[in-house]
Amino acid sequence: MRGFDTPMRWRGRSGPFLATVVAALPLAAAQARAVTLNVDYGLYLAGIPIGSAEVKGTFEGTQYRLELQARLSGLGALVGGDGSATAAGSMASARPTPSAFAARARTSAGERTLRMGLVGGNAVAVSIEPPLDPKLDKVPLAEIHKRAIIDPLSAVVAPVVRGALSEPSNCNRTVPVFDGGTRFDMVLSYAGTREVEKPGYSGPVLVCNVRYVPIAGHRPNRPATRFMQENRDISVWLAPVEGARVLVPIRISLKTMIGTSVVEATRFALDGAQIVPASTRRLRRPRT
Repeated sequence: MRGFDTPMRWRGRSGPFLATVVAALPLAAAQARAVTLNVDYGLYLAGIPIGSAEVKGTFEGTQYRLELQARLSGLGALVGGDGSATAAGSMASARPTPSAFAARARTSAGERTLRMGLVGGNAVAVSIEPPLDPKLDKVPLAEIHKRAIIDPLSAVVAPVVRGALSEPSNCNRTVPVFDGGTRFDMVLSYAGTREVEKPGYSGPVLVCNVRYVPIAGHRPNRPATRFMQENRDISVWLAPVEGARVLVPIRISLKTMIGTSVVEATRFALDGAQIVPASTRRLRRPRT
């Protein structure tokens, strides 16, 4: 994988895979006491293991802090690469209000860092080193595109908005993401529910379809951009955490130009204990 198109996107035919992965994964909490959640993920391309990722979330009252570590291994190590990110903010409303975001990504072509300061969900300071290469064919990025946004890591934080897990409203939402170089929406829609059994979790999951909608900062004529705009094969499965009204991603599937990428949870731990289903009742399977 060579270089970056944005701080959080590896350049390549897979398009904005990492940004989608990160932007398409709802992980949430708003707790009166401190809670720590650790989730490990395996990364796969066309069924072949290519790396791993770990997400740690600390939630206390309305405040949250998230940490992400990702690395390529196996066949993925042939091209090299790793990354990390941190985010912090509050969950006082139905969606995150980030206050700080930082990320680092490294490939064989070099390393890039991003720091972003936010006030009230508006990006007021952005530092990218080294700076992004200017491209004349990019859709212009204006100040309005930095308002009322969510950074790529905070975009994984989403509360259960109402009722039970099976409520379509827990899927039906738009996530306005700004990654320092581009502004895009991740539009989630309800697809159904199903039962799963994974290490650390056994029970119902909510299935959401996801659409990638570029807004600004992107290159509209790139084949990867057009492919992602037309992509109808993106989905995320969300598992609940009992008593926390938290939806945790258990699986993400994304069709790319070189095969289907999958992010699959391999371990869930909440305060060192196993995560258990919020409900044991059987739910209907997703529509196909």
